[in-house]
Amino acid sequence: MTTPAQLKILSISDLQPGMYVVSVHKQKGNVEIKTQGWARTAAVIEQLKKKGVLELVVDLSKTLEQPKTNGVDAAEATPVSQSKNREKVSFEQELGQANVLYQQAKGLQKKAFADIKAGRELNLQQFQDCATGFIDSVFRNQDALLCISRIREKDAYLLEHSVNVSILMTIFAKQLKFDEELIQQLATGALLHDIGKILVPDSILNKPGKLTAEEFAEMRRHVVYSHEILQKIPGLSPISIDVAAVHHERLDGKGYPHGLADQQISVYGRMISIVDTYDAITAQRCYKEGQTGISALKILKRESPQSYDPVLLAQFIKAIGIHPVGTLVKLSNEKLGIVLKANEQDPLRPVIKVFYNCKFKRYIEVSVIDLASNKVDLEIEGAVMPEDFGIDIIRFFRQSVLE
Repeated sequence: MTTPAQLKILSISDLQPGMYVVSVHKQKGNVEIKTQGWARTAAVIEQLKKKGVLELVVDLSKTLEQPKTNGVDAAEATPVSQSKNREKVSFEQELGQANVLYQQAKGLQKKAFADIKAGRELNLQQFQDCATGFIDSVFRNQDALLCISRIREKDAYLLEHSVNVSILMTIFAKQLKFDEELIQQLATGALLHDIGKILVPDSILNKPGKLTAEEFAEMRRHVVYSHEILQKIPGLSPISIDVAAVHHERLDGKGYPHGLADQQISVYGRMISIVDTYDAITAQRCYKEGQTGISALKILKRESPQSYDPVLLAQFIKAIGIHPVGTLVKLSNEKLGIVLKANEQDPLRPVIKVFYNCKFKRYIEVSVIDLASNKVDLEIEGAVMPEDFGIDIIRFFRQSVLE
């Protein structure tokens, strides 16, 4: 049942994150503004102010739930559990809520790092609620969260990595048909798996050059730090702790910190080693360029079965797709687009949002193309990195995908 529109004219100063803007009612200047869509963040509202928007028509019935806690911005508030809200929805319908969940999870990570530094206890319930939110979103439409997780902020690896790993673990566990209680424990452990990095000196954590042997040894200790922190959290499941404790162990015994091998590593440990490595390879960090998802999967396959479980890796690839949603790809017609939707029947031919012409090096009118359609004679030549074309993918994503 559709909720009746609740239209109201608001001053720009009264516009809140999560409100749905129907149109601009009054503005100064002649800047053309795309009006319909959610004002999802305070930064978006500030941009509207800078463009001269004075009043807007909003539909209050479409306002997204973005709670505030003791004056903390919504992006730093405790994620809201969406438990039992599992009706399948379209990618477009889920994308807004997925973005809210993602920003809240980053805020939770930021707060957790601050708490650890200040010697405060972590609130387990907040992480469990966050994991539940991810589970519900994934079951409604996993492509939405997967897409959000692919659009990375520069220099935000520490905050985003654990969030991305948790999302990928949730999707992976869903593929393996685990029960919800187990998925939540895995997702919670993934959210916390790198919490010990906050105890590694910043000079090592953010060093752009090669680490010395002593520095590398200290970096590796983040796993031990994480384990020590998590063991002190009352009520945290042994599975969640195990996920964090073994994410750098490898089947051939060449991982760390304990050099576990083969059957010493649980199925859950084998899962997170795949997921953690995949996200680390695709991330851009101070000391290395990020690689495409396809490149990451090739590396994982090349290092299986020595380091990674090949059976689980095959299931992971099946879960996220050969061209995961959110991947930037180049088509056979010299155009670039973002993968919007996977095609289970034909994984090589997903739905693409096309926006850039490589030949003329310019943005073009955005169009959505289903490569599986009989009317389309196009193929994906390969995944590419936005930096190779000078594309600000975050700006495009916010303007074209989230709106």
